[in-house]
Amino acid sequence: MIRSRDLIGIFNIENTTVSADTRGFLKKSAERGCEVSCTDDLPRSFTVTFNTENLDEKVYIGRLSVSAIEKRTEGMGF
Repeated sequence: MIRSRDLIGIFNIENTTVSADTRGFLKKSAERGCEVSCTDDLPRSFTVTFNTENLDEKVYIGRLSVSAIEKRTEGMGF
């Protein structure tokens, strides 16, 4: 579960990793121990969160597509 106030964004991994900036961000997140892998399958998205209370950044790598996540969160006020 991710609190909506901590959510920075949900990104399509295939489209965004074309950019060197995004690849660099993901690499640095992994090096800092901020990356959380949520799948052993081919990743399809990543979710960036930041908790302002404890200054905790996390990058969740997942198997669900952005559209699947959107459908699951419909009606939740995002």
